[in-house]
Amino acid sequence: MNITQLKYVLEIAGSSSMREAASKLYVTQPALSASIRELEEELGILIFERTNKGISLTGAGREFLVYVKKAVGQYEILEDRYLSKDMDKEHFSVSTQHYNFAIKAFTEVIKQLNPDKYVFSIHETKTREVLEDVRNLKSEVGIVSFSGTTEAVIIKLFREYQLEFTPLMRKEAYIYVWENHKLADREEVSIAEMKGYPCISFDQEEEGTFYLTEEAMADYSFDKMIKSDDRATSMELIHDLSGYSIGSGMLSQDNAILRGLKAVKLKEEDPLVIGYIIRKGSNLSTYGQLYIEELLKYKDL
Repeated sequence: MNITQLKYVLEIAGSSSMREAASKLYVTQPALSASIRELEEELGILIFERTNKGISLTGAGREFLVYVKKAVGQYEILEDRYLSKDMDKEHFSVSTQHYNFAIKAFTEVIKQLNPDKYVFSIHETKTREVLEDVRNLKSEVGIVSFSGTTEAVIIKLFREYQLEFTPLMRKEAYIYVWENHKLADREEVSIAEMKGYPCISFDQEEEGTFYLTEEAMADYSFDKMIKSDDRATSMELIHDLSGYSIGSGMLSQDNAILRGLKAVKLKEEDPLVIGYIIRKGSNLSTYGQLYIEELLKYKDL
């Protein structure tokens, strides 16, 4: 078993066919198939089920994939830190759900410390990836939120992943609509009143994991739902379809993408608790410590 084979497994798991994976990896399909068969024989398990309709993970394969993600993630961190051309530069990384204050705090760290050479990263991503990034040390700090609906599951994951959560703020649920929407000037609106409009939701990609959503009203059954994993695309959908999304009500007009949006208070109560996570027992870098200092400026709990 080697790191190349593990990377192959990840790519195949995210592809619809062996041919597609081989194309992405720039290897021949026979060579890729042979490498995976060799790995399966070594491990004594069947990772992928092959049919004339394509490939899919077996039960053993899904379990194996969890460990593969961790191993490849750790290897890439080591590779980036010690084997890349950037090893003489300062490194710092943050993973976050979609919150502008997290980005502003990140830029303040760069402005204040401004090292001569650096490779900093900010990953605006899905809930589970924020948790995994911090657990696997890909990021020093993560920004996450949960509502009453999702709290039990998220707190359980904090324990399982050995993460410390510090709450920063508690925000009531709002809907975001474009400024020309006929309900944009309302002080308050109910979900029932939005029934005729599509709800634009951030796509967490994992089936059956609505409990990992970063939005309030996670268990509500929306008649019209569009999932998007890109902020600019979501804004365009809201604009073109008179749609809406659900959030914390924190809109920054400094962000060009968000200009034109209005936040309207949601009658239904499902407040979000927003905070940061670090790995238990971790020693934060100077950048990590300053980043948390910047986050604490937003604390209202």
